[in-house]
Amino acid sequence: MTWFNELITGTSIAHAVLVLSGTVALGVLLSRIKICGVSLGVTWILFVGIVAGHFGLAVEHNILHFIKEFGLILFVYSVGLQVGPGFFSSFKKGGLTLNAVAVMIVLMSVILAYVIHLVSGTSLVTMVGVLCGAVTNTPGLGAAQQTYIDATGVADPSIAMGYAVAYPLGVVGIVMSIVVIKGLFGMTMEKELEKATGSSADAAKMATKYSVQVKNVAIFGKTIEELHNLIDIDFVVSRLCRADGSVEIPASATRLYEGDKLLVISVESSKESIVAFFGEMLDMSSDEWTDMDSLMATRKIVVTKHKINGKTLGELKVRSVFGVNVTRVTRAGIDLVAAPDLELQIGDRVLAVGDDKKLESFANMLGNSSKQLREPNLLAIFLGIAVGMIFGSIPFMLPGMPQPVKLGLAGGPLIIAILISRFGYKFNIVTYTTLSANMMLREVGISLFLAAVGISSGAGFVDTVVNQGGFAWIGYGVIITLVPMLAGAAIGRFVFKFNYFQLMGLISGSGTNPSGLAYSNSVSPINQQAVSYATVYPLVMFLRVLTPQILILMAL
Repeated sequence: MTWFNELITGTSIAHAVLVLSGTVALGVLLSRIKICGVSLGVTWILFVGIVAGHFGLAVEHNILHFIKEFGLILFVYSVGLQVGPGFFSSFKKGGLTLNAVAVMIVLMSVILAYVIHLVSGTSLVTMVGVLCGAVTNTPGLGAAQQTYIDATGVADPSIAMGYAVAYPLGVVGIVMSIVVIKGLFGMTMEKELEKATGSSADAAKMATKYSVQVKNVAIFGKTIEELHNLIDIDFVVSRLCRADGSVEIPASATRLYEGDKLLVISVESSKESIVAFFGEMLDMSSDEWTDMDSLMATRKIVVTKHKINGKTLGELKVRSVFGVNVTRVTRAGIDLVAAPDLELQIGDRVLAVGDDKKLESFANMLGNSSKQLREPNLLAIFLGIAVGMIFGSIPFMLPGMPQPVKLGLAGGPLIIAILISRFGYKFNIVTYTTLSANMMLREVGISLFLAAVGISSGAGFVDTVVNQGGFAWIGYGVIITLVPMLAGAAIGRFVFKFNYFQLMGLISGSGTNPSGLAYSNSVSPINQQAVSYATVYPLVMFLRVLTPQILILMAL
């Protein structure tokens, strides 16, 4: 049985894999438990790891450190690939506001840590560790430890211990903040979902659809393009029903004749002028046009041809060349507006309307070969991670700081993933991964990260809590976790009118907390929380790495 004892208690790779796999498996089983309808999800893996570490199921330090960091890298990189396509557009729509609130949360947590140091007399060096644990920021912990060593030549174990004690409740606190604000602010998932999906269509609410019939003799036989030149009003002819009952998607070269029925879209203020220009108003309901649309086919087409990568819908001249109408483009689970300047990428799912023959021709042009998408594009993943490592390791010198700061192993890959998923096509890099593949990569990464953190924290956890004043540290950590998160959520909700999904991403991102995002993803039917997370994460990560170093330098 020697082999078995070595497997259970040794320091081999097999032992490390066994302990980590068992920890993850048991944590996943426990994640099915719900209390008051709420499950902590993959956060259970962290608690199982702490118990395993407490009872001596240790893993060799270097192996455990690699697993922890690599798991985190996989998680944040897959998140970046998922939300990257919608990241920049979301930043324009509300990212500045999201980041402003996130900065408030970061500064509040730092100020609280310093105030607690003054009031309680706890070493500021120890409070830095508690701060990093309370906001679940491993890169900040590493930066603080390195700053202390560089400044004094020795390590202070209280930094890591404060982190270990505060981290578990930091994870729970952030997840619980997400749960609490829902009831505290009187939010329901149904209303928030309606608000979230409606907010992305605020501009569209200013437009109206109505039906007209061509009666104006002056426009008989003219093309739609010619009509746009005749009247200085923006409008779109969405559908055209000929006098013989045939329905088509009009293009710019389509000519209009007496008796044609049109479905027109324009701003409400232009409605009266448009009706007078075409002829007369028709009393046709949306259901009637929907019934007419049934005469045409609707098809989801997947972009798989590399030559289409980076082409805009306007460049493809979809309406004029193919006679079909693109109504929506879905990328990485995010619906994008089918605007003429939208650049298509490999893996985009295009929803098009038209007759079967024209749709088939359009599909052939885009590729529509699902077989090509089943092949993994590993270049984008590993090249991106490699570049992310380089980017995250670049030291930034700031005025007044004796030591350089870095984005670290999490911030660098996330930023590169966002950039490569948005602009990779310009370098002929295919960044597409199926949603299931992305989710698998993401879940494997977060599971390994949480298991490693739990195991490394478990050995000294009980002793610190019982004998070294750790109970007070836990309380300090809870204050640092909850107060800024709840205050920031209140500001976001009542001042800036954020919906619940934005708040979930804001809270998780402000705590640089992948567990919070994992929980948010598990309860949200949309991806808006992931976009909010990625919107605030780069700046927050930078601040979470910078501020502990400033506090350490203040303590010396």
